[in-house]
Amino acid sequence: MTEEKIIIGEGTEFPLNGMLVLPENPEKSVPAVVFVHGSGSSNMDEKVMKMTPFKDLAEGLAKHGIASIRYDKRSFAHGRKMLKNGDLTVREEVIEDAVLASEMLKNDPRIDPEKVFIIGHSMGAMLAPRIDDEGGNFRGLILMAGTLDTLDGVLFRQLDEMKNGKSKIMGWIAGMQEKKFKKSFENLYGLSDEEAKKIPYAGGVSLYYFKEMGEHRAKDYLDKTEKPVLIMQGSGDLQVSLEKDFMEYKRVFGGRDNFSFRLYEGLNHCFVPALYDDISKATKEFSKERHIGENVISDIAGWIHKNC
Repeated sequence: MTEEKIIIGEGTEFPLNGMLVLPENPEKSVPAVVFVHGSGSSNMDEKVMKMTPFKDLAEGLAKHGIASIRYDKRSFAHGRKMLKNGDLTVREEVIEDAVLASEMLKNDPRIDPEKVFIIGHSMGAMLAPRIDDEGGNFRGLILMAGTLDTLDGVLFRQLDEMKNGKSKIMGWIAGMQEKKFKKSFENLYGLSDEEAKKIPYAGGVSLYYFKEMGEHRAKDYLDKTEKPVLIMQGSGDLQVSLEKDFMEYKRVFGGRDNFSFRLYEGLNHCFVPALYDDISKATKEFSKERHIGENVISDIAGWIHKNC
C-alpha cells in the first residue's frame, strides 16, 4: 500500500489532517471508503487507548485493493474553537467533513467515483445514512457497532448498565449521573430549538446537540434507501447491545434484499476479542493492544467488491 498525507477542508475554518491509503500499484481506478468516527474526540486512527480501528481497517482493506480516507475528527483538532455557543450539532462536528472526504475521493483519478463507500463506527454508524443523504452520495453503507436508537437513548441505557454492574463505586456514580440527566433531558423533544440550546449538557455542548440528532434518526434514512447496507457487530460489545441493537436492525430490515448482517462471536466494540463482560471495565477493555482480524477485514472487502 501507499500512504499520502491529506487535508480535509483545506482553506476552511476547520482544516483536518488526514491520510489517503491506496493499494500498491493499482492497474485501474479502485473502490474506496470514507471512515466516520464514533462519539467523542478522536484522531484519524480512531485511537481508543491501545486500539486503532481505522488504521487497522485502512491498512487491511488496501491489501484487498480498496483505498480509504481517514482524518482527525473536527472536535479533536478544533474542539475549543467549535464550542463558542450552544448551537453545535453533528452536522458541524461530523457530517460536513465526511461529505468533503467523499468529494475528495471522487475527484481523485485513481479512485472510481461510482465505487465510494462509507464505513461508520458506533455513532458514525448512526450518522452514516444521514451523511449519505445529505451530500455523501455513497455507493453503499457499512455500519459497524451502530444502533437505531437515539444518542440520548444510548446514554441512558449505558448509565443503567453501569448502575447495575459489578462495580459498586461505578454503579453509584452512574446512578447519580442518571438522576441528574433525567431531570435535564425531561421532555427533550418537546423543547423548542432555542430552549434546548440554553440547557447545558457537558463540555460546552447543549441539549440541542442531542435533540437535533434525535430528530434525524438513522431508521428514517435507512427506510428509504435502496443502496446496499452491511450491518456488523461483535457479540461481546458492551457499548451497544446484541438484543437491542443488532437484532433490532435484523427485525426491522431483515426482509430487505439490500441489507446484509454479520455478527462476530466474542468481539468487542472495536471488533477485537473482548476481555470483559462488564461495561464498568471499559478502560481495561481497551488498554491491551489488539488489532482487527483478517476475518472482519475480508468480510468488508468481499462485500464491497460484490456491491461495486
